[in-house]
Amino acid sequence: MSQTHILPGDTPGHRAVQGTTNVSPATTRAIETQNQHLPAISDEKRSRSVGEEAFTESFVDDIANQETAEHDTVLYLAYGSNLCEAKFRDVRGIKPLAQLNVLVPELVLMFDLPGIPYTEPCFANVQYRDQKRTRHSNVQSGLGEKLLSNNEGRPPKYHKDRWKKGLVGVVYEVTKKDYATIIVTEGGGSAYKDVVVTCYPLPEGNAVPENPQTSPFQAHTLFSPRPSEPPPGKTAPKRAGRAHRPDPSYAQPSARYLRLLTDGADEHDLPEEYRLYLRDIRPYTVTTNRQRFGQFLFMSVWIPVVYVLIFMQRIFGDKRGRSPKWLIEASRTLFNRMWASYDGFFKDLFGDGERTMEPDEQLIFPYNNRA
Repeated sequence: MSQTHILPGDTPGHRAVQGTTNVSPATTRAIETQNQHLPAISDEKRSRSVGEEAFTESFVDDIANQETAEHDTVLYLAYGSNLCEAKFRDVRGIKPLAQLNVLVPELVLMFDLPGIPYTEPCFANVQYRDQKRTRHSNVQSGLGEKLLSNNEGRPPKYHKDRWKKGLVGVVYEVTKKDYATIIVTEGGGSAYKDVVVTCYPLPEGNAVPENPQTSPFQAHTLFSPRPSEPPPGKTAPKRAGRAHRPDPSYAQPSARYLRLLTDGADEHDLPEEYRLYLRDIRPYTVTTNRQRFGQFLFMSVWIPVVYVLIFMQRIFGDKRGRSPKWLIEASRTLFNRMWASYDGFFKDLFGDGERTMEPDEQLIFPYNNRA
């Protein structure tokens, strides 16, 4: 049976918005988003998820040989840029079948995956809540306290770690074939590991409960464990899927990246308390001419190399888009050397490429590693 594709302009909600006057942009977006919402994940599917085990590294290859991969489904927890409809559906090409807003008490949102200094300092990740966080070791203790809190001793300025409850996210029901695509598009299948976590459906309301009372179920999600901090009860892997910075709380995400999370939270109507937290996170901002020149120079040196690597991934990737092992190793080596050049040269000479420099830091920063 052929499917009939309805254009956005053909939906009743879209026509209603077009024919209504004095409608605010926020209301228009809310009406359009409501029409895009999927049905809730069924009770039966949630019940069958209990007892799920994490997929092995051969999952993507196994799925390519399974005829049922387009029909069997898996529950996938999204928490970062995949909250955004444009990123998840349009860019990654995923077609979720159902969805549900959830709270995951055992996890916490982090921005500890390094990206590109001066441009995209970090990306979202999750960690288990009982893991200890290290302090930034490159700043002298006296200056460090000044950078991490304001003069009145209030909490840290950048607000990333203010959230003290569990992770808030969206669980999608997707086909196994689509889940394999998600894994592959997240760093060529090497950046994250698959884990199974316990999720609680979020009740209606603006607040996120401390202790959820709804019936739990299990879902798969992707995270990058820190090398020295494996999940509780697990053995640390010999090689982490992705390099990490010394302090998981130091870097600030870019405004562009934060917008994906806040847009996604609005689209899914996540609790207002959580949306306020996301909107309150301050993005990385270049504030000095030295940083601007350093940004230009850094991008001129490294971005052409990154583009070559992306081109090679497209050429040598398999039919699922997964990179061969030698290319994964080359990517990891390039990534580590890029950050080594930042730590050993760019940072001291041009200023911080991970965190916004305040006026007092702009005077002290060039000498903070030389005292």
